[in-house]
Amino acid sequence: MGIIWAILIGLVVGVLAKFLHPGKEDLGLVMTALLGIAGSMVASFGGQALGIYHPGQGAGFIGALIGAVLILFVYTRIKR
Repeated sequence: MGIIWAILIGLVVGVLAKFLHPGKEDLGLVMTALLGIAGSMVASFGGQALGIYHPGQGAGFIGALIGAVLILFVYTRIKR
C-alpha cells in the first residue's frame, strides 16, 4: 500500500510542479508521477546532506514540490 501512496502523492506533486514551473514540458501521466517521486528523493537526499533531515527521514510535501520544480528547471535547460 505504501508504494501506491508514493505514486499518488508523486503524481500530485508532479502536477503542482508543472503548474508552478512556466513553460510546456510535454510530460505524460507516468512521467509526471515519476517527476514528483524524483522530486521527493532529491529533497530527501539534499536535506540529509544539508542536515535538515535525519537519515531515514523523508522530505515533506513542500520539500518534494521544491525538488520537483528544481528537476523541471534542469530538464527544460537541458532540453533546449
